[in-house]
Amino acid sequence: MTRTNAAAWAGGAAYLLAVGLLVGGAPRASGTVHGVGAVLAGSLLAGVVRRMPLLALALALFGSTAVVAGTPSSVHESLAVAYQGQFLSYLAADLVLGFIVTTCARRASVVAVAVSAAVQLLVIGVFAHGDNLTVNAVIALLALAASCMAGLLSRERREHAVALRAQEVAEAVTAERLRIARELHDMVAHSIGIIAIQAGVGSRVIQTQPAQAHEALRAIEATSRETLSGLRRTLVSLRRADQGAAPSEGASLAPSPGLSDVERLAAETAGAGVHVEVRRSGEQRPVPTDIDLSAYRIVQEALTNVVRHAGTGRCRVAINYGEEELSVEVVDDGRGTTGNGSAHGFGIIGMRERVGLLGGHLSAGPRPEGGFQVAARLPLPAPVGVPVESR
Repeated sequence: MTRTNAAAWAGGAAYLLAVGLLVGGAPRASGTVHGVGAVLAGSLLAGVVRRMPLLALALALFGSTAVVAGTPSSVHESLAVAYQGQFLSYLAADLVLGFIVTTCARRASVVAVAVSAAVQLLVIGVFAHGDNLTVNAVIALLALAASCMAGLLSRERREHAVALRAQEVAEAVTAERLRIARELHDMVAHSIGIIAIQAGVGSRVIQTQPAQAHEALRAIEATSRETLSGLRRTLVSLRRADQGAAPSEGASLAPSPGLSDVERLAAETAGAGVHVEVRRSGEQRPVPTDIDLSAYRIVQEALTNVVRHAGTGRCRVAINYGEEELSVEVVDDGRGTTGNGSAHGFGIIGMRERVGLLGGHLSAGPRPEGGFQVAARLPLPAPVGVPVESR
């Protein structure tokens, strides 16, 4: 038996002892004193209520009935007045009943309410007389109804809180799945596009220009290895997050890419036959990690669409560090739309989701002068000022 269970049983025994003292130790006290004493003694059942609420209700009903039935009337008061205050002892049972309605199953709650009402009305019918019978019965029913209503309201509030929590968890899981889907799409789509271009080049020149075919195969190998490494890091991160384990020192994950990696991204795209001109303007400074990663992924997806759909050999990437926002623009002079007239690439949906989560704005579409433009504006947090101490 654990310490908490022992304390609960000790509280139940103490309650019964207190009821016995009220009934046998103070025979000349008024009925009201006995009733109030029985209610106060009900606090000893707190431990039993938490662990065995139905047993606590049985003890409370037994003790209250014992107080009503076992306390004789005082010589200084009438029989009716003596018994009128003793029915206060059932308030302890009503409080336990409210806890049962709040926490226990509905069937157990219904049985507990029925038994409690039957016991109280039966005892009142036996020991109350005349007008006191009606008054005490009405008071007992009102007190029982009030405890049940309080229990129902508390139960509904708890169930509502649980439902809200479940909804929040479901929304968090959905958001995490969308984030993972965007990461995998942005990471894999760019690499697969480059691999497809290089494979086409290699197959066309393998007979006439073996050296160029060899370079294409090397690019395919390097891109494939990098993509597999990124996928492995993502899967390891997801597995550790699912198991709740922290990454070990020997298997630390590589940092997330950012705007500092745009030049490397441009070099990879150049290997696929599209020359990328990178322009930076404004005061270059570190930006929050989520904004840095999102800006990089937007550039990556836009370049992937240029390689796949634009049909051009050049494009321009412009990155502007403003005071309040970071602007990223990718412009090409290609076809502007795919063969069926839709905008470049399905990944624009992912770009819009990224920008929307950061409270920014994205525009993507054909330019009037030809080609395609992707422009994103991501708001930057206000810099935190350092207070200057006054002398």
